[in-house]
Amino acid sequence: MMPTEASREDNVYMAKLAEQAERYEEMVEFMEKVAKTVDAEELTVEERNLLVVAYKNVFGAWRASWRIISSIEQKEERCENEDHVSIIKEHRGKIEEELSKIRDGILDLLDSPLIPLY
Repeated sequence: MMPTEASREDNVYMAKLAEQAERYEEMVEFMEKVAKTVDAEELTVEERNLLVVAYKNVFGAWRASWRIISSIEQKEERCENEDHVSIIKEHRGKIEEELSKIRDGILDLLDSPLIPLY
């Protein structure tokens, strides 16, 4: 069990474990902790790669969900099944909100010390 205040190395290790288990949302959480510990030093190449893999997979899964839901929505619209269309639109909206949160998360990290100002 990890201590309450996990070290940078512990978080990187846990991110690697999460990647192997294909638990990308957890991987994002661990890599966000690593990124937020960066003060004067930069992320290592390995840490940057882990961060990219984590966000790519989380965002990719939600994007795939959005595409599927949008496709079903179009099908239901063609069938003029308005009851289903309204339910699907509501669900698609929830997916879009989650995509926005993920996008905002990575943008917040990029606005932090990850990208030094020159």
